[in-house]
Amino acid sequence: MNTKILMTSSSFFLAIIGITLSFLPNEIIDYLNVESNVITILFVKILSALYLGFGILNWMAKGTLIGGIYNKPIAFGNLMHFGVGAVALVKVASNIQTHSEIIISLSIIYVIFAILFVYIFKTNPIKTEK
Repeated sequence: MNTKILMTSSSFFLAIIGITLSFLPNEIIDYLNVESNVITILFVKILSALYLGFGILNWMAKGTLIGGIYNKPIAFGNLMHFGVGAVALVKVASNIQTHSEIIISLSIIYVIFAILFVYIFKTNPIKTEK
């Protein structure tokens, strides 16, 4: 599998979420009908930093061999993020009443990335000729 495409697409996905959370925390909090105070805005901004950090990690690792014993921490970190996120989103998607379109679309994306990172984690990479 060409991990460069996976790492690039996941970095763009994570960066878009991180930038959105960073520049529009009040609007997102209001849209989701969450009480807006200093602590919730702080948590949203810290969450944006996490997404941006993971996005830049994936962007910088896109040209390296990933899988098997190569870059195992990067593969496992992504697997944990997308795997745990997918489980949490799927659990919420079955019970949510409002904003279900956001949760369902995020669930689909997270499940796809989780499956791809499981595949990467379990297989050995093949170096491609440039």
